[in-house]
Amino acid sequence: MNNERIDCVVIIVSDRASRGERADATAALLRPALDAAGFELVETVTVPDECAAIGQALIASCEKAGLVLTTGGTGVAPRDVTPEATREVLEIEIPGLAEEMRRRSLEVTDKALGSRATAGARGQAVILNLPGRPAGAVECFGFVAAAIPHLVALRRGPVPDASHEPGG
Repeated sequence: MNNERIDCVVIIVSDRASRGERADATAALLRPALDAAGFELVETVTVPDECAAIGQALIASCEKAGLVLTTGGTGVAPRDVTPEATREVLEIEIPGLAEEMRRRSLEVTDKALGSRATAGARGQAVILNLPGRPAGAVECFGFVAAAIPHLVALRRGPVPDASHEPGG
Protein backbone atom coordinates (compact mmCIF):
# COMPACT_ATOMS: atom_id res chain seq x y z
CA MET A 1 0.00 0.00 0.00
CA ASN A 2 1.22 3.53 -0.63
CA ASN A 3 1.92 6.06 2.11
CA GLU A 4 -1.69 7.26 2.19
CA ARG A 5 -2.96 7.65 5.74
CA ILE A 6 -6.03 5.61 6.58
CA ASP A 7 -8.89 7.27 8.43
CA CYS A 8 -9.85 5.63 11.74
CA VAL A 9 -12.87 5.92 14.01
CA VAL A 10 -12.68 4.76 17.63
CA ILE A 11 -15.91 3.65 19.28
CA ILE A 12 -15.77 3.68 23.07
CA VAL A 13 -18.24 1.10 24.39
CA SER A 14 -19.04 2.03 27.98
CA ASP A 15 -22.25 2.62 29.90
CA ARG A 16 -20.57 5.02 32.33
CA ALA A 17 -18.69 7.00 29.67
CA SER A 18 -21.81 7.25 27.51
CA ARG A 19 -23.70 8.73 30.47
CA GLY A 20 -20.87 11.20 31.15
CA GLU A 21 -20.03 9.63 34.52
CA ARG A 22 -16.40 9.10 33.60
CA ALA A 23 -14.04 10.30 30.91
CA ASP A 24 -12.43 7.70 28.71
CA ALA A 25 -8.71 8.07 28.02
CA THR A 26 -8.47 5.32 25.41
CA ALA A 27 -8.69 7.44 22.26
CA ALA A 28 -6.06 9.88 23.54
CA LEU A 29 -3.71 7.00 24.35
CA LEU A 30 -4.39 5.28 21.00
CA ARG A 31 -3.73 8.40 18.92
CA PRO A 32 0.11 8.18 18.96
CA ALA A 33 0.02 4.45 18.14
CA LEU A 34 -2.44 5.07 15.31
CA ASP A 35 -0.34 7.94 13.98
CA ALA A 36 2.84 5.85 14.06
CA ALA A 37 1.09 3.05 12.14
CA GLY A 38 -0.22 5.37 9.40
CA PHE A 39 -3.76 5.97 10.63
CA GLU A 40 -5.55 9.27 11.17
CA LEU A 41 -8.00 9.35 14.10
CA VAL A 42 -10.89 11.31 12.58
CA GLU A 43 -13.63 10.66 15.13
CA THR A 44 -14.32 9.20 18.55
CA VAL A 45 -17.83 7.96 19.35
CA THR A 46 -19.08 6.83 22.76
CA VAL A 47 -21.98 4.38 23.06
CA PRO A 48 -23.51 2.32 25.87
CA ASP A 49 -23.03 -1.45 26.18
CA GLU A 50 -26.06 -2.21 24.02
CA CYS A 51 -26.05 -4.25 20.81
CA ALA A 52 -28.25 -1.84 18.86
CA ALA A 53 -26.20 1.24 19.77
CA ILE A 54 -22.91 -0.52 19.03
CA GLY A 55 -24.20 -1.86 15.72
CA GLN A 56 -25.47 1.54 14.58
CA ALA A 57 -22.16 3.17 15.47
CA LEU A 58 -20.23 0.46 13.62
CA ILE A 59 -22.33 0.80 10.46
CA ALA A 60 -22.02 4.60 10.44
CA SER A 61 -18.28 4.47 11.16
CA CYS A 62 -17.58 1.99 8.35
CA GLU A 63 -18.92 4.60 5.92
CA LYS A 64 -16.36 7.15 7.19
CA ALA A 65 -13.15 5.24 7.76
CA GLY A 66 -10.98 2.36 6.60
CA LEU A 67 -10.38 1.23 10.20
CA VAL A 68 -12.98 1.10 12.94
CA LEU A 69 -11.80 0.22 16.44
CA THR A 70 -14.05 -0.55 19.36
CA THR A 71 -12.81 -0.48 22.93
CA GLY A 72 -14.62 -2.25 25.74
CA GLY A 73 -17.27 -4.89 26.13
CA THR A 74 -15.13 -7.84 25.04
CA GLY A 75 -15.10 -9.78 28.31
CA VAL A 76 -17.61 -12.11 29.91
CA ALA A 77 -19.60 -9.70 32.10
CA PRO A 78 -23.36 -9.72 31.44
CA ARG A 79 -23.25 -6.36 29.57
CA ASP A 80 -20.17 -7.23 27.48
CA VAL A 81 -21.86 -7.51 24.08
CA THR A 82 -19.39 -5.85 21.71
CA PRO A 83 -18.40 -9.10 19.91
CA GLU A 84 -22.05 -10.02 19.32
CA ALA A 85 -22.87 -6.54 17.99
CA THR A 86 -19.79 -6.63 15.78
CA ARG A 87 -20.61 -10.05 14.30
CA GLU A 88 -24.10 -8.79 13.43
CA VAL A 89 -22.65 -6.13 11.08
CA LEU A 90 -19.62 -7.95 9.66
CA GLU A 91 -19.61 -9.14 6.07
CA ILE A 92 -16.59 -11.37 6.76
CA GLU A 93 -14.62 -12.29 9.86
CA ILE A 94 -10.84 -11.90 10.08
CA PRO A 95 -10.09 -14.26 12.98
CA GLY A 96 -6.31 -13.98 12.82
CA LEU A 97 -6.31 -10.44 14.24
CA ALA A 98 -8.17 -11.36 17.44
CA GLU A 99 -6.27 -14.64 17.73
CA GLU A 100 -2.95 -12.79 17.59
CA MET A 101 -4.07 -10.23 20.15
CA ARG A 102 -5.09 -13.01 22.55
CA ARG A 103 -1.90 -14.98 21.92
CA ARG A 104 0.39 -12.01 22.53
CA SER A 105 -1.69 -10.72 25.47
CA LEU A 106 -1.42 -14.08 27.18
CA GLU A 107 2.32 -13.44 27.46
CA VAL A 108 1.38 -10.41 29.62
CA THR A 109 -1.69 -11.59 31.56
CA ASP A 110 -3.76 -14.73 31.94
CA LYS A 111 -6.86 -12.49 31.75
CA ALA A 112 -6.39 -12.58 27.97
CA LEU A 113 -8.06 -15.98 27.97
CA GLY A 114 -11.36 -14.24 28.81
CA SER A 115 -11.25 -11.96 25.78
CA ARG A 116 -13.97 -12.54 23.21
CA ALA A 117 -12.74 -9.81 20.86
CA THR A 118 -13.40 -10.34 17.18
CA ALA A 119 -12.39 -8.70 13.92
CA GLY A 120 -13.68 -8.55 10.39
CA ALA A 121 -14.73 -6.27 7.59
CA ARG A 122 -17.77 -4.42 6.37
CA GLY A 123 -17.66 -2.60 3.07
CA GLN A 124 -14.20 -1.11 2.68
CA ALA A 125 -13.56 -0.96 6.43
CA VAL A 126 -11.76 -3.31 8.80
CA ILE A 127 -13.33 -3.57 12.27
CA LEU A 128 -11.33 -4.62 15.31
CA ASN A 129 -12.50 -5.04 18.92
CA LEU A 130 -9.96 -3.90 21.51
CA PRO A 131 -10.05 -4.26 25.31
CA GLY A 132 -11.64 -1.52 27.38
CA ARG A 133 -8.59 -0.96 29.57
CA PRO A 134 -6.75 1.91 27.80
CA ALA A 135 -3.25 0.42 28.13
CA GLY A 136 -4.55 -2.96 26.96
CA ALA A 137 -6.21 -1.37 23.93
CA VAL A 138 -2.96 0.31 22.88
CA GLU A 139 -0.99 -2.86 23.50
CA CYS A 140 -3.38 -5.06 21.50
CA PHE A 141 -3.53 -2.58 18.63
CA GLY A 142 0.26 -2.65 18.50
CA PHE A 143 0.26 -6.44 18.18
CA VAL A 144 -1.67 -6.32 14.87
CA ALA A 145 -1.22 -2.78 13.49
CA ALA A 146 1.29 -3.76 10.81
CA ALA A 147 -1.18 -6.16 9.16
CA ILE A 148 -4.12 -3.76 8.95
CA PRO A 149 -3.12 -1.46 6.03
CA HIS A 150 -2.88 -4.44 3.67
CA LEU A 151 -6.29 -5.71 4.82
CA VAL A 152 -7.83 -2.27 4.21
CA ALA A 153 -6.20 -2.16 0.77
CA LEU A 154 -7.72 -5.54 -0.07
CA ARG A 155 -11.18 -4.31 0.98
CA ARG A 156 -10.80 -1.19 -1.16
CA GLY A 157 -10.21 -3.10 -4.34
CA PRO A 158 -7.73 -4.90 -6.51
CA VAL A 159 -4.15 -4.95 -5.29
CA PRO A 160 -1.11 -6.27 -7.13
CA ASP A 161 -0.69 -10.02 -6.85
CA ALA A 162 1.41 -10.59 -3.75
CA SER A 163 1.44 -14.38 -3.99
CA HIS A 164 5.09 -14.46 -5.01
CA GLU A 165 6.32 -12.25 -2.19
CA PRO A 166 7.74 -13.87 0.92
CA GLY A 167 4.92 -14.12 3.45
CA GLY A 168 2.38 -13.03 0.78
